[in-house]
Amino acid sequence: MYTPKYYAVEDRSKLLRFMQNNSFGILFSHTGFEPMASHLPLMIDESGGEQGLILGHMAKANRQWRYADGQQVMVVFHGPHTYVSPTWYQEEETVPTWNYVAVHATGVFKAMEDRSDLEDSVRRLTQQHEASQPKPWEPDFSTAYSDQMLKRIVAFQIEITSLQGKWKLNQNHPDHRRQRVAEKLKTLGGEVNLQVAGLMDEDMAG
Repeated sequence: MYTPKYYAVEDRSKLLRFMQNNSFGILFSHTGFEPMASHLPLMIDESGGEQGLILGHMAKANRQWRYADGQQVMVVFHGPHTYVSPTWYQEEETVPTWNYVAVHATGVFKAMEDRSDLEDSVRRLTQQHEASQPKPWEPDFSTAYSDQMLKRIVAFQIEITSLQGKWKLNQNHPDHRRQRVAEKLKTLGGEVNLQVAGLMDEDMAG
């Protein structure tokens, strides 16, 4: 993605942490004739491969995995984003923009159809998202229903070969303008605005 230097983030641990915290990603691949994309809940394994692994599963009926197997793919992870009005700068010669945070991860896709891989994918993804529940649900792989469900999915891993992070948070403006934008977002309120304001404060603090 187009990333001017002042927006670029190269800290691997920061990028992986962001991916883990915003793990509902978009998987992009190509059939050779047309692009394909799937919206998927994913997991990040920081210790796997040289730069980490992206893990997940998808419906077996989704033909994307067949075309992607063994090929280079991209996964896009989005963070909070919001509109920025030029009126917030309280200065002339400014224009509207959009503040956002995103990471693009590129790697090689590997499909995994073994029963053990399917169970591991479901178990780990479930544990990741059930952890905050009062009584976390756990899959029972001994039932006929589970057998049916597992036959309908394909697990996969993507060995990351490159990471590109973009924190577009008004870094092309002087700090006094950025502070005005952050304060305006806090005044407006709402979860997303507050998240973007927090990211701006964090970035300005260095």
